[in-house]
Amino acid sequence: MLWQPLAKIMLKSRSFPIALLILGLTAGCTAEASKSTAPQATASPISNQPALSSASQSPFGLVSPTTPDAATTRTIQQYLKKLANQGFSERSQGVWMQSGTTLLANHQGTTPLSAASLTKVATSLAALQTFGVDHRFVTEISSTGTIENGILKGDLIVQGGNDPLFVWEEAIAVGNLLNQLQIRQVTGNLIVVGRFYMNFDTDPKASGELLKQGLNAALWSEEVKAQHLTLPAGTPRPQVTIAGDVKVANALPANAKPLLRHQSLPLAELLKKMNRYSNNAMAEIIASTVGGAKIVSFKAAQAAGVPQSEVLLVNGSGLGTENRLSPRAVCAMFLAIERSLEPFKLTVADIFTVVGQDSGVLDARKIPALAVTKSGSLDAVSALAGALPTSQKGVVWFVVINGGNNNLEGFRSDQEALLRGLSSQWGAVQTSPAALSINSERSSKAPVSERVN
Repeated sequence: MLWQPLAKIMLKSRSFPIALLILGLTAGCTAEASKSTAPQATASPISNQPALSSASQSPFGLVSPTTPDAATTRTIQQYLKKLANQGFSERSQGVWMQSGTTLLANHQGTTPLSAASLTKVATSLAALQTFGVDHRFVTEISSTGTIENGILKGDLIVQGGNDPLFVWEEAIAVGNLLNQLQIRQVTGNLIVVGRFYMNFDTDPKASGELLKQGLNAALWSEEVKAQHLTLPAGTPRPQVTIAGDVKVANALPANAKPLLRHQSLPLAELLKKMNRYSNNAMAEIIASTVGGAKIVSFKAAQAAGVPQSEVLLVNGSGLGTENRLSPRAVCAMFLAIERSLEPFKLTVADIFTVVGQDSGVLDARKIPALAVTKSGSLDAVSALAGALPTSQKGVVWFVVINGGNNNLEGFRSDQEALLRGLSSQWGAVQTSPAALSINSERSSKAPVSERVN
């Protein structure tokens, strides 16, 4: 199942949940689901960008697909020949590599191919363009009626604000704050308004039922109890009993009075978690918040300076073979993300997995250490992209997309061997260069739950 009502994130250290790993591994390899399950925001029509034929036409110095490096090209030709000998068409493979504005390798680099979860690179870029690195999604809690002797004589209302990572721990924090406000019983209903998602479920009533359970420790399952144990020692178990039902409303009641506000992690940290575990549910929610797949596609292509024809998306996660990206476009999107992060003293390492440092879906992969990467997997697609630090060529940006049935593990193994060989040839580094270093000052970032008054 795509939606798993489970998460494990500390309120302080925010270690990433095993459930999101399961979610990414399970859904990431399924080629059938191709439509976003999150509600789509309305958007204005998108016009096509003009095609770019040379670097001089791009404001970002987009590398021309002509005259790649001869030595690297020979290596890639050998790589492709090996796949061809196994029966995999070269037309189903795509490669793009560059260092700075120097093109190292190009095989079908401008051809849009099924890219699986490399789609999340586009979603990340579009989200950063829309909201900025420090944007937090806000969930508000309000009430009707009065509070007397620990009893709220009215309804409790949760107004969602597109938080893609509101999980058990968030519910526990909100419940404890309600207890601090001397609310232990609610005589009315729990009313859900707006885009409230809990534990990656985008159905508002189902999310409300999960919140109702999380607010009251007497209703906790073993799953919730286990998540509570990951929180800082001494974290109270909330006791907020709601007598009524979960109701869904289109707007706040006129007599609603604000009580609490919960702010998510900043966007940069949300994207890092999404990408490390290739979480499809988070990607769909974030893409929907941006405006849907067409808006993500347009914003990503525009920010990267590539033709719209190289960025063709039907959802924000990469589920389904209909999502197509050219290798060059993926590379350009990484570079666009790098540009957008630089003013905030962040790098792509603050958004994607750093091999050997970050746990996630790449744990078992034999990719050169310190590479900053994003992978993608479907039944007949394996993709790997990112930045490879080297001593001779500096940071090499690479994209490898492989297509073909029944060879997922073979594609992965060959990708890893290719990168290890290039890393050895160009000189592996022992420490991350500044351009691929994590900003340690961001480690203290955490969600914030606070009283309104």
